Amino acid sequence: MALTDILSRIRAAEAAHGRTPGSVELIAVSKLQPLDRIEAVLDEGHLLFGENYVQESAFKWPGLRARYPGVKVHMIGPLQTNKAAQALELFEAIHSVDRPSIAERLARLTQSAGVCPELYIQVNTGAEPQKAGILPEMADDFIAACRTMDLNVKGLMCIPPDGEEASPHFAMLAGIAKRNGLEGLSMGMSSDFEAAIAHGATHVRVGSALFGERAARKA
Repeated sequence: MALTDILSRIRAAEAAHGRTPGSVELIAVSKLQPLDRIEAVLDEGHLLFGENYVQESAFKWPGLRARYPGVKVHMIGPLQTNKAAQALELFEAIHSVDRPSIAERLARLTQSAGVCPELYIQVNTGAEPQKAGILPEMADDFIAACRTMDLNVKGLMCIPPDGEEASPHFAMLAGIAKRNGLEGLSMGMSSDFEAAIAHGATHVRVGSALFGERAARKA
């Protein structure tokens, strides 16, 4: 599907649900995508991308940034504590703050550097044992703890369970954000981003619908 088609669907969903035009940002999920596909989207003028892996991003994006001024790259995959320092150098935002140890590591690093990227706390709305994220019942305390560390918490992120209706998970995330005074909601992917927009998403993460199927990750 073309970039223009995805953006048209986002704008239409904004209008349908009374959202301000342009209030939803598209994160083009470029993980494991070949450079020619990424360059094609960049050449159309889109400048916001999402990546899952620090090492892959370090390989791809410095050169692309040099050629395409204004590019922003957000970390949307799990962040290992030992990759946190490199992540701060690579990404304008991190959407996967999911446990106290990574929050504490980011706090130490950002205090030393004097700058902090925008941070989104990942909430495991389905309480799935195999999935990263703070459990919903622990989210309020974790948000408060991150704030005491002077972290730049902008919002929340979730990935609803496969095979379940996504809307209740989006509604849950929106409720947690509202009671904690957070505006950012990173939710919705290729198959459900319009439902996410209905529930207040500010960032939708679209990969396969935009780029096509991605390659398998090499071990």
